[in-house]
Amino acid sequence: MDAWAISSSFYSICFVRVPDGAGRRLEFSGIGEFHLYDSANANGGVTKKLMQFAAKNKPSVLAHVDDTAIDLLMAHAPDARLIWAHTGIGGAPAARVDALFSKYPQLMGELSYRPQGEQAPSGGSERHEVRKRGGPYLCPDWRTLLLKHPTRFMIGSDTWVNQRWQYYEELMKGYRVWLGDLPPDAARRIGWSNGAELFGVKTGN
Repeated sequence: MDAWAISSSFYSICFVRVPDGAGRRLEFSGIGEFHLYDSANANGGVTKKLMQFAAKNKPSVLAHVDDTAIDLLMAHAPDARLIWAHTGIGGAPAARVDALFSKYPQLMGELSYRPQGEQAPSGGSERHEVRKRGGPYLCPDWRTLLLKHPTRFMIGSDTWVNQRWQYYEELMKGYRVWLGDLPPDAARRIGWSNGAELFGVKTGN
């Protein structure tokens, strides 16, 4: 599944800039989402070139990886802007995510598909599936983490196939529930401003 990470032809196809029909060079502000199912492939030749390309040319990189791979990817290019898709996926606890955020100032977190960062409003134990009673609420450890790093997180939709758009409205409603439990400025940043600023979208006043 990670064959691209070690394929010499993949980099040439995807990351060598090609002039478009108008004679301008194609520009982009992000790369990904890419997956690494084996964190060791974060040391693949293409993966290393990708991270170094990002550090040099400044697009953000969205990576679906575990916490081990975060360390490996950032070792290739500490100045690259890496967005951790589904932050903590694979079972990394909030404390581990916090340590990585402290270690890598350029690391940001995307929060789609992270039900294990949520718990039922009854105060039940942390689960891998969101309980639907009253909507999703952040568990204490993750709430503390988001409030410690309010400029480093953003929500996402994970609309990687067309069918996912059928659930987009429901997903956004769920975000609004737990964002509404945060201080307004933190909620605004995580729900919109952080992502907008990262990709150059005007945020208004």
